[in-house]
Amino acid sequence: MTLLYTEVEEELRASVRDLLADRCGSDAVLRRAESASPYDMDLWKTLSREIGVAGLLVPEEYGGAGASAREVAVVLEELGRAVAPVPFLTSSVLATSALIGTGDELLGRLAAGEVTVALAVSFAASPYRPAGGVTVRDGVLSGQVRAVAGADVADVLLVPAGGGLYAVDTADVTVEAVASLDLTRPIATVTLSSAPGREIAGADVRRALVTGAGLLASEQLGVAEWCLGTTLAYIKERHQFARPVGSFQAIKHRMADLWLDVVRARAAARNAADLLAAVPHIATDAAADAAAVEAGELAAAVAKSWCSEVALRVAEEAVQLHGGIGMTWEHPVHLYLKRAKSTEIALGTPGAHRDALAVLTDLPAPA
Repeated sequence: MTLLYTEVEEELRASVRDLLADRCGSDAVLRRAESASPYDMDLWKTLSREIGVAGLLVPEEYGGAGASAREVAVVLEELGRAVAPVPFLTSSVLATSALIGTGDELLGRLAAGEVTVALAVSFAASPYRPAGGVTVRDGVLSGQVRAVAGADVADVLLVPAGGGLYAVDTADVTVEAVASLDLTRPIATVTLSSAPGREIAGADVRRALVTGAGLLASEQLGVAEWCLGTTLAYIKERHQFARPVGSFQAIKHRMADLWLDVVRARAAARNAADLLAAVPHIATDAAADAAAVEAGELAAAVAKSWCSEVALRVAEEAVQLHGGIGMTWEHPVHLYLKRAKSTEIALGTPGAHRDALAVLTDLPAPA
C-alpha cells in the first residue's frame, strides 16, 4: 500500500486540471449555477469521451479503462477543486459501482460515454441503512425517491426495489428538480408510477454506497485544498495596518491548524482510495475477499467522517479570512462552502460513519 501518487495518476490529474482550467473557471461555474441548467453537459462529454473518465471503473472487457478507485479519487480531487458541475460522482462512481460485477450491457455504454446513469437513492442516504420507498411487482415499479443527485441529467436510473436493482429509462418516470444547497450539484424528486424496469442480477447497492462515500472524501479533499490555497494567497496580498494580514500571529496559527487538518485529510482519503481499490468485484477467495471488504469499509468510514468535517471547517475559515469580499456573491468561495456542507450530509453523516466504525472495530457502546 502507498499513499503516494503514481506517474499515471499524476498524468491523469494534469489532463483533468488543464481541461477544467480552460473550461471551468469560477466565473463560468457561477454563471451556470445561476442558470436553468446547472450541469455543464458539454464539459461532461469532453471529460467522459476524450479523457475517458466515465469508464475508469469499467473493466476493459466492457470497453472501460479497467482502472481502480485510486484513479477515480484523483479525478474527484480535481473536480472538487473546481466545484465542477458534472455528474461524475453520480454516474461514473455510484451508478457504475453498483453495476460492476453484473456484466450488464449498461457498463459498455457508460464506458463509451453514450449514457449517463444515476443511482436512485437519496443523496443523503447512509450506506448502513437499506434504501426504500419503491415497490416492484412483475417488473413494474411504483414509488417516490427524494433528493436524488444526477437524476435530472441521467438517461437511465438504477432503482433499488424489492431487494433488487432495476434499470429504468428516465423517459418513463417523473423527475422534478428541487432546491439544492449545492448550486453546482442539483437534486430531484423521482416519481415512478407503474414504470417498467429491467432487473439487474448481482448488483450490490450497499457496496456502491460505501465506495461512493469513501471516494467522496477525495472530492472533499479537493474542496479543502482549494479553500486553503486561495485563502493563503489572499492573506499574503491583503494589507492591514501597513502589514500583510497573513503576518499576524493569530492568522498564522489558524492557517497552520488548517494545513495540518488538510494533510490528515489527504492521508485518510488516499488510504480509502487505496483500500477500496483492493476490494474485488468478483468473488475469488472467501476469506481474503471478506478481509478486503472490511478493510475498505473501515477506511471509507474514517475518510468520510474526517474529510467531511475538514472540508466544512476549511471552507468556513476561508469565508471568514477573506473578510467582506468573502461574503459577496461574486466571490466563488460560497460555492465551496455549499459543496462542503452538502457533501458532509451526503452518503452518511460523519456521525453515521463513526457509529459504523465503532461496530466494525468492536468498540463497546457508551453506557
